[in-house]
Amino acid sequence: MGFIMDGLDAEEYDRQYNDRDLVKRIMAYFRPEAPRMLAVSVAIFLTSLVNTGLPIFISDIIDRIAANPTAQLLVLALVGVIVISTLGWVFNAIRQWQSAAAVGNVTLRMRQDATDAVLRRDLSFYDSFPSGKIVSRVTSDTQAFSSVVSLATDLMSQILLVFLLVGYLFTISVPMTLIMLALAPFIVAAALAFRRIARNTVTQSRRVNAVVSSHIQETVSGIRIAKTFRQEQAVYDEFLDVNAQSYRINLRTGYTFSSIFPILNLLAGLGTAALVYFGVIRAQEGGLTAGQWFLFIQGLQLFWFPLTSIASFWSQFQLGLAAGERVFALIDNDPKVIQIDHKVLPEINGEIRFEQVNFRYTDKEQVLEDFSLTIPAGQTLALVGHTGSGKSSIGKLIARFYEFQGGRILIDGADIRELDLQAYHSKLGIVTQTPFLFDGTVMDNIRYGLADATDEAVRRAAEMVGNGDWLEALPDGLATEVGERGSNLSMGQRQLVSLARVLLQNPSIFILDEATASVDPLTETLIQEGLDVVLEHRTSIVIAHRLSTIKNADRIIVLREGEIIEEGTHDSLLRKGGYYAELYNTYFRHQSLEYIEQIGELTA
Repeated sequence: MGFIMDGLDAEEYDRQYNDRDLVKRIMAYFRPEAPRMLAVSVAIFLTSLVNTGLPIFISDIIDRIAANPTAQLLVLALVGVIVISTLGWVFNAIRQWQSAAAVGNVTLRMRQDATDAVLRRDLSFYDSFPSGKIVSRVTSDTQAFSSVVSLATDLMSQILLVFLLVGYLFTISVPMTLIMLALAPFIVAAALAFRRIARNTVTQSRRVNAVVSSHIQETVSGIRIAKTFRQEQAVYDEFLDVNAQSYRINLRTGYTFSSIFPILNLLAGLGTAALVYFGVIRAQEGGLTAGQWFLFIQGLQLFWFPLTSIASFWSQFQLGLAAGERVFALIDNDPKVIQIDHKVLPEINGEIRFEQVNFRYTDKEQVLEDFSLTIPAGQTLALVGHTGSGKSSIGKLIARFYEFQGGRILIDGADIRELDLQAYHSKLGIVTQTPFLFDGTVMDNIRYGLADATDEAVRRAAEMVGNGDWLEALPDGLATEVGERGSNLSMGQRQLVSLARVLLQNPSIFILDEATASVDPLTETLIQEGLDVVLEHRTSIVIAHRLSTIKNADRIIVLREGEIIEEGTHDSLLRKGGYYAELYNTYFRHQSLEYIEQIGELTA
């Protein structure tokens, strides 16, 4: 079966909880629902009492009719059955309504806690784990967990019914009741032995469902790329493999759960045969009346059903526990970015200092080692270097998106690990190479970082970027719908929206992460005009692939494999003729005005 489980290993943050701990955790979620659960318990007791009384009433009527058959007894039997059945329906309806409300509220709270945990995870978490699997835990796993309580109340009702019925059967015939009880331990033992197999199988089933969900989400998100490169068939073939794996796992789960019932039914059949045999003997000896015999036969059905249902209950119960375990693992996952205090700086000037910082994404990927750097408040610093040199990592560390393993990072002299991140991030502006826009209008997206901003403030921020000329190209101006992930806008327009969003926030520290690398020259000009406003009087870290965002920087840091190998202004570094000059001649020189003019003269 090893090939079936390929790719279904537990996530790194998964934990093992025993059943007692899981049930205790589940009960904590139900504590606020105590009044409803009390109503459910009362309804269960009354339902069981009524359902127990029905066969007893019918048994008594049978004996009365056998002794003296009259029309009045038949009418009494009909009315009695209707009244008792109606009461059973009413009590069961109350139980179902109250139980559904309690379970719905618990699912709501658990899903809220899971979503809160997702939002509190640092970026390294999302680098390591597919978003589709995370979504699966928040949605389908919380829903599967909620079914546990409904199943538990059903089983509780059946078991209570058995206790009431068995108690009454003891008053009729102790030997036959003991025979019926003698086989019960064997059925219960078989069902409980099934528990471990069920838990493992169900956990694998939940994991493979998460894999399918993740694959579909990735397919839908990347459908434009797939169609661009005509890879629809390849994507479909990959889905067939994932779906086939899901089929094998779910088929194995179905076989596992189906196999227990023939065993339980065999044991129940043996018990029924024994009771029929001894019942006939007792009836022949006059020890049982016709009504009592009916009651025992009816009791058999009521007695065996809950016991054989234990297997079904355990399968579903283990499904719920496995789902709950996955949700709790997500909630309990320890963050890697740890704040040791929650200081709020009254005002951030923007001085940034790295003191012998060590940073790595993984144990095998050392990015910065004993790295030191001071960025004075208000300075515009450009970071230059090949891919993997550590440019973006420095920006992520300043944003406190990742935990560093050694040294200190100071913001205005305060350790970044001691700051209140929400207050700190409110003074931090970031524009990335691939901006993310939420479904809504352009105005909604600009206002995203400052929810209480007025429409006029949003408009002013938008007009600060390229004097607002770009707004004329939008069909409805600021009211233009951007679509999912900004699909209705060009990449350049999305970048302009993200820049306006930062401007509205008025940050003290600004990080521009290769924001002009994927835009056309005209849009770059508009962005550059907006940058002139953003960079003024702010500490700015510019990570750029375009010469225009580098040459006007106050200072340029040249990085190679996490080390500073050169620093200075654009002109001084060119005169030095070192690594920066090499980068300039290789990557940046063709973007310069002088180079463009030379090309123009040659082609004239």
